[in-house]
Formats: sequence, structure tokens, C-alpha cells
Amino acid sequence: MGEKLYPYVIFLPTKKKQSVLRAIFRSKVSIDILQYFIDKGISRKVYQKGLIDAFSYSNKTTIERLKDLTDLGILKEDMEKTESAGRTVWVKHFVLTDLGKWFALLIAEEDALSRDEKIEIIRSALKSYAKGLRELSEKLGVKKEFLEEIFQEEMT
Repeated sequence: MGEKLYPYVIFLPTKKKQSVLRAIFRSKVSIDILQYFIDKGISRKVYQKGLIDAFSYSNKTTIERLKDLTDLGILKEDMEKTESAGRTVWVKHFVLTDLGKWFALLIAEEDALSRDEKIEIIRSALKSYAKGLRELSEKLGVKKEFLEEIFQEEMT
């Protein structure tokens, strides 16, 4: 096999994994939303109005996909107060969660993310993976030193 393979690891919520996968892959809108985050920077806020304006999908379709992605923990939604033409206006924005960043990594071209963004994803993935291994090891009665030894072997 001559093609380079990229090692993707995605941590999915145990009880919602089918729903999460369907929400991402059943609709081009969800993929386009994630791609928009990649283009803007995976750690940056993205405003709902910017998303709606960026696509040719109906407002309703875009808002429904944003709600789905938020409900499943792929996006985090927030509101902020701003001044516009002397009036106070509330605007909605979204950020990718750790899970959302992992999916962004899955669909992004390898060079689409900055070095810092890749480092943040690696840090987050390692932290989540280590926590899961620790919890499973405790459940199975495996000593923490066993995992530390393996980690040290692989890091040298």
C-alpha cells in the first residue's frame, strides 16, 4: 500500500455515538459547518449570522444543524452583548468542543490546521485517552505503574 495513512482517533460519547456520527455524516450541511470552523480557526468563535451568510442553505436548515451539533456536544453555543447603531444587540456564537475539534481534524486537509491547533488537538486527545485508560485500568485492577512504564517506553 503506497498511500500515506493518517492516524485518526475520535473519542465518542458512549451512549450517543450513533447519533453523533449520523449528525456529522448524514448531511453536507454539518460537514460544511465544520469546514467553516477549520477555515476560520478551530479555536475561534464563529457567529451564527456569519454561518448563515456563508452558505446557500436556508436559515432554518443551518440553524437546525447548529442545534443538532450543539445538542450532541460538537459545538458549544453562547450569547454575547454588543452595540450596533447605538442599540444593544445579543448575538449568538459557537465554538468547537474537544469532540468537535476531533471531527474537524478528521475532515481537514493535513495542512489546513496551524501547528498550534494540531498541538492543542494532540494535547486534548492524549488527555482524554489517558483518562479513559486510567479509568479502565482501575476497573480491571491494573496498576498505574504498568501504564506509566508503557508510556515511558514509547516516549524514549
